[in-house]
Amino acid sequence: MPDQETKQLVQRLEGRVRELEAELAERTHDLARFREELAKANTQLEKFIEQIGQELKVAGLIQKTLVPTEFPNIPGFEFSTKFAPSPISGGDYFDIFEHEDRFRFGIVVANSSGYSMSALFLSVLLKMTGQLEARKGAAPEKILEMMARELVPHVQASDRANVFYGIVDRRGFDLTYSCAGRVKALLFSYGANKLQRLETMTEPFQADFKGELKSGTVSLNPRDRLILCTEGVLRAANPKGELFGEERLYKAILGAAKSGVHELRNEIFYQLEAFCQGRDFPQDVTVVVTEVKDRVIKLAKNP
Repeated sequence: MPDQETKQLVQRLEGRVRELEAELAERTHDLARFREELAKANTQLEKFIEQIGQELKVAGLIQKTLVPTEFPNIPGFEFSTKFAPSPISGGDYFDIFEHEDRFRFGIVVANSSGYSMSALFLSVLLKMTGQLEARKGAAPEKILEMMARELVPHVQASDRANVFYGIVDRRGFDLTYSCAGRVKALLFSYGANKLQRLETMTEPFQADFKGELKSGTVSLNPRDRLILCTEGVLRAANPKGELFGEERLYKAILGAAKSGVHELRNEIFYQLEAFCQGRDFPQDVTVVVTEVKDRVIKLAKNP
């Protein structure tokens, strides 16, 4: 017969077992409730992701519709462009348009930090390219100043916008340009076989923007090529997480710099896609190549 002490120990153990069983039942109930709530949350999240995905798709389609597919026929120049939308982050825009003075035309290449800012940014860009000031040929930094006044007060802390605006005057074949942010602008001199970087004038448009907008001017000669790339080109990544970067872009350009304008553009995209190995671009990618044709007659400038 077990003694009294042993009976008490058994009773305590049995009591503890009952407590643990009760705790287990309670935890099982909590776990079932948690799984139910998690299932509801997952359903809501899936609907939210589907909705956001649809909104991004619509935004991307709108943006792609706004990107021009035809450009004016400008004597002495040939253009080649390509826009590749990103399923992750968008905001690219470009345009080539004639001024009222038919000897002058403008080139705009720009991008914003993402779809959340695209509507505002695109509206300002479209207004800029449609403004009488732009078509009359106001200096590029004046147009960018107008953009900054309209855009910056509405920019959120994490937003930014990059824009290049250049004016080509066919009288002297000069390019006058201004750039805010990270649009990559390069000029290949055919005669000198040299690739020149057109310096960024100031920081991107962002909250508390206080950059000083300026213009620069370069002379264009026969067979020269102006290459404009949005930030998405440099930030495209391979499976290892390495960025395409400036060095690879320069090599791609120099590898086809004396080919046709379309071949040069295609070479940039070929090298970019080969580097990414099938990965989606993290940002929109836009490349605009402008070539000066062989026969360039520079007219005397007005005094």
